[in-house]
Amino acid sequence: MKLDVAIERFLNYISTERHYSERTLRNYSWSLQLFAEHCKANAVEEIEEADSRLVREWQMSLTEQGLHPNTIRLHLVALRTWYRFMRREGWIHTDVMAKVRNPKLPPRLPVTFRESEVEHLYDAGLFADDFAGQRDKLLLRMLYETGIRRSEVLMLTNHSIDFSSNSIKVRGKGNKERMIPIENDLAQNIRDYFALKEQISDADEHLFVRPNGKAISYGDVGVIVKRYMSLLSHAEKITPHVFRHTFATHLLNEGADISAIKELLGHADIHTTEIYTHVTREHIKETYKHAHPRANKK
Repeated sequence: MKLDVAIERFLNYISTERHYSERTLRNYSWSLQLFAEHCKANAVEEIEEADSRLVREWQMSLTEQGLHPNTIRLHLVALRTWYRFMRREGWIHTDVMAKVRNPKLPPRLPVTFRESEVEHLYDAGLFADDFAGQRDKLLLRMLYETGIRRSEVLMLTNHSIDFSSNSIKVRGKGNKERMIPIENDLAQNIRDYFALKEQISDADEHLFVRPNGKAISYGDVGVIVKRYMSLLSHAEKITPHVFRHTFATHLLNEGADISAIKELLGHADIHTTEIYTHVTREHIKETYKHAHPRANKK
């Protein structure tokens, strides 16, 4: 089977049957296109000829181009998923990726906002009283108080909120749903926002919309986070995902059980959540360094 045909059928499968997000589809499509170009440059156009050696050579070429190890790992994730699909369909019969190893990543702890920084999200006067200002307030507080992903924010609708149980139904990776509890204050923020949203004619069913009623975009969320948090924080990186890291880290700092945090974040594996224990240890070291009277004595 031709490479292009196998890639097209795979992308159609993860789109129509697995319901992968548009962003994941774009990323997988880009990764497989790059690999297909490498194959064709080596006179390989059939999937049966695209073996482990070819994959390792492609991986090496990506490294030589200066790509970050994490970017290369993401390309390999797409390739592994594709090859697994082809084996399941019976198009190939060998585990091509078995001999392919991920590049080692340099140790890097997640960036978080300080508690003193996010506390300013609750200052009176930070947000304008108009619709956009109140929407921004709700968006930022929800990111911090629930730890949901940006993609999950965009999928929330008016019906995602359950005021009877004070919870939010979130659709995460792999189309899996989870319920996240919310505090009374956040629930009231949502009610206040709904009251403003009802004044917009033909407003979209998605929870967060623009003043014209159209759903906000992936880029809109990033712009809103940057606009406010650039004023409040000195973090080296300011993105919506930093709120997710902050949510988990602050819960751990307050003694929350890591298994509960795993469920709240929607992680499939506890090992993914354990990165935040390292962040907490760093927090403890910093607290000791700045607070203990003998920490800085020589």
